[in-house]
Amino acid sequence: KPSAIFNLAAETHVDRSIDGPKNFIKTNINGTFNLLESLRLLQKKNIKPKLVHISTDEVYGDVKKGRSDELYQYQPSSPYSASKASADHLVKSYIRTYKLNAVISNCCNNYGPYQFPEKIIPKMILNIINNKELPIYAKGQNSREWIHVLDHCEALFTLYLKGKNGESYNVGSGVDLKNIQLVKKLLRICKSMGIKIGKKTKIKFVKDRPGHDFRYALDSKKIHKSFRWKPKIKFDEGLKKTLDWYF
Repeated sequence: KPSAIFNLAAETHVDRSIDGPKNFIKTNINGTFNLLESLRLLQKKNIKPKLVHISTDEVYGDVKKGRSDELYQYQPSSPYSASKASADHLVKSYIRTYKLNAVISNCCNNYGPYQFPEKIIPKMILNIINNKELPIYAKGQNSREWIHVLDHCEALFTLYLKGKNGESYNVGSGVDLKNIQLVKKLLRICKSMGIKIGKKTKIKFVKDRPGHDFRYALDSKKIHKSFRWKPKIKFDEGLKKTLDWYF
């Protein structure tokens, strides 16, 4: 008899979705479908938990100018983002057809402790620790928005408490960085912390991945105005604590 379900389970790494999309379809689409069917069965027993379905800013695709709000057209570019977009559409269809109680969140890139080292920030940190090269796609000009995982969690709990049934909410920080800026910032913070940078730890530009979106940028005014939620952890401070945790 759950009162709430947070669906954070997903295959998330774009590179792996390009190498082998099957698991992304299985987990992100079929997995969400199974969860929705379970909720539909519970509803027949008059058990009606609230579903908070966690999605991504990547469903909006390349945002060349401005910022994507909740009404922005879905234009996924990778098997990963397409699978997440599919899941979002499934959730919306169950809200409409079966009157499920659910909200959707679309968040920007997360960082913080415990993150798996396939993601750019922990990967760069571990390469610094192990005196390895720092590979960046193309010329490092691709831009991403960053939020600390604890701020994201607080936003999700706010959506459980206050999110309006059937609505989508962007969860962003407004902190936009090009990948090259991010890696240089990491190196600067390391030096300020007295961490020695090895001779092999240098930025290396590598061949770009297929269909690489140039920029994501969320318009998060809705969650700010509706619930007065905003991120609390400043990026440099959060990055320093993240570096410290991995070391």
